[in-house]
Amino acid sequence: MISTLMAITTALSVLSSPSPAQKAPAWCPTVAGHRVECGTESRPLVAGKPALGTIEVAYALVRRTDESKPAKNTIVVNPGGPGGGAIESVKGYTELTKPLATDHDLLLIDPRGTGQSGKLSCGLTGLALLTRPELHRAAARCAATLGPRAEGYTSAATADDIDAVRRRLGLDQIVLYGVSYGTYLMSIYAERHPETVRSIMLSGAYPVGFDPLGGPSARAISLTLRRICERAAACDGDTVVDDLRTVNARLRAKPRPMTITVDGKPRALTLTESTLALVLTFPASDAVGSTPGKTPLLGRLPARLHHAARGDFRPLIKEIGAVFKELAADPTDQALATSVVCNDYARPWSVDAPLRERWRQFHRAVEHARPAAFGTFTPRAFATSPLDGGDLCIAWPKNGTARPYTLTGDLPDVPTLVLSGDLDSNTSDENGKLNAAQFPRARFLSVPNTGHIPELDATGCAKTIMASFIRDERLGDTSCLRRIPPIKVKPVR
Repeated sequence: MISTLMAITTALSVLSSPSPAQKAPAWCPTVAGHRVECGTESRPLVAGKPALGTIEVAYALVRRTDESKPAKNTIVVNPGGPGGGAIESVKGYTELTKPLATDHDLLLIDPRGTGQSGKLSCGLTGLALLTRPELHRAAARCAATLGPRAEGYTSAATADDIDAVRRRLGLDQIVLYGVSYGTYLMSIYAERHPETVRSIMLSGAYPVGFDPLGGPSARAISLTLRRICERAAACDGDTVVDDLRTVNARLRAKPRPMTITVDGKPRALTLTESTLALVLTFPASDAVGSTPGKTPLLGRLPARLHHAARGDFRPLIKEIGAVFKELAADPTDQALATSVVCNDYARPWSVDAPLRERWRQFHRAVEHARPAAFGTFTPRAFATSPLDGGDLCIAWPKNGTARPYTLTGDLPDVPTLVLSGDLDSNTSDENGKLNAAQFPRARFLSVPNTGHIPELDATGCAKTIMASFIRDERLGDTSCLRRIPPIKVKPVR
């Protein structure tokens, strides 16, 4: 999401311009054609608990190319995750907001626990390779490692950090631009600091009060498969959805073994209905539409499912194995992501309940869920698939940590645009509309033939719409949406 920021006071230049004796921190990025100001803001780890110490929140302010005039606005970005560092994404964001670079400043703030803001670690790597019980235990160990400090890693605390940096720089109002988890974070910022918000741009969005069992994503998978088949004329959508239903039933009856190579050694995994749900929701949605000359994972899956539904699982296992090999190669410690998810997100049990009662409440929620609301998946399989929800936080302690976040106030009545890729099963159109409904003056726009995130569309259409909205504070010409081509899909034979 992108927003703008009216900012320009004498205090700004006094506070943020380094004196000749000052030296920019080593991590301060260099951006060709721009002056970049970097610094840190000291913040309490947990408000009201000084014994837990402080944290230094790092920021980089990329100045507009024409500094002869005041900035029209300042765009404050968050790249999602949770766990994504903004400063390390400076190249991507300066390119993304290039149409605005002449008269807009760009403010990148590393959320606490990421990048230069006290990067958090508790040994949570390779989560995709863990069984569900192993995942529960790993999250609980992370909480034990962090102890009472875990309470400091929340979206509300990060939102307040953003506001503290805003005040430090002497900025009046800002434009919020959130992507993926950043749409959740910026919604919380907007509630907590409404008077500071000029406009809001959200991309790949979901609401603060989302379905913890993941129903919208489950429903989106079937819709996405139908759309790509129809648009590419490479398969019959209803047949592919039936194939997926058949494959899920066969995996429930008999999970299939897989072997991948990790660090030169074979690693045994199992293809289950939940595993398939994970792949179709997340990796299959990523950056769809960004490489029009290639057939993405999403475009290859209908043919793989067709073979598996007819008894030959080998092509599907090979495809899924390659996905997990790539996930295994990611060295990122998911400490911050897990902390935010387990502190903030809605869940189908009471955080005040003991573990045994939590499990009873979770099972009850799954059993009472409407099977038809989960497309071709069972509610249980889908609710035990994500690495950022479902039953992930079942063993996260209630003491010394934060509570799930709920919106309790009015969100600001400012220009707001919410974009979704209509092939995105991660943050689906349905969830994007729910996010937009939180705001008094939001427009929702579905971008065809794109996934998670629509601005990655190779034609540049979504990027142009985003930049136009930030500049003019209204939704402009969207005719380019009709020119976004369908993704390539492997024919089903």
